[in-house]
Amino acid sequence: MEVILREHVDNLGRRGELVKVADGYARNYLLPRKLALLATEGNKKQIERERAKLDVKDAEENKIAEALGERLGTVEIIIARKVGETKALYGSVTTADIAEGLAAKGFDIERRTLQLAEPIKQLGEFDVPVRLNRDVTARVKVKVVAEGTQN
Repeated sequence: MEVILREHVDNLGRRGELVKVADGYARNYLLPRKLALLATEGNKKQIERERAKLDVKDAEENKIAEALGERLGTVEIIIARKVGETKALYGSVTTADIAEGLAAKGFDIERRTLQLAEPIKQLGEFDVPVRLNRDVTARVKVKVVAEGTQN
């Protein structure tokens, strides 16, 4: 089934693109969530009318995300954790911990936007990517230190 995307869908396409998808995927996921429209002539014209307004909105959102990304690039979060004799962490540092550290610095970042492949389980400095928007990804420096040390 051919559909026109109304929103960007990861691993499928961008807004306004004509894509071919399985019938069930379109019927059960894309169409009910209003992420796509059936590929008809009327719908193609409607998407073209919407595209100009949405391009301006996207450019504005990108500008805001880039400004936030620049501010985030200068931030360093220090997270203290208990460590054992072999310098192994008791527990780990997760996206929730990093989001909490960012909130303490005045940034309202949702933990789902933090692109941490797996929890941090050792001491050291790490660059954690933050996906602010589909085109803008910033990096936050996270420093994991032993509890009780001053850094």
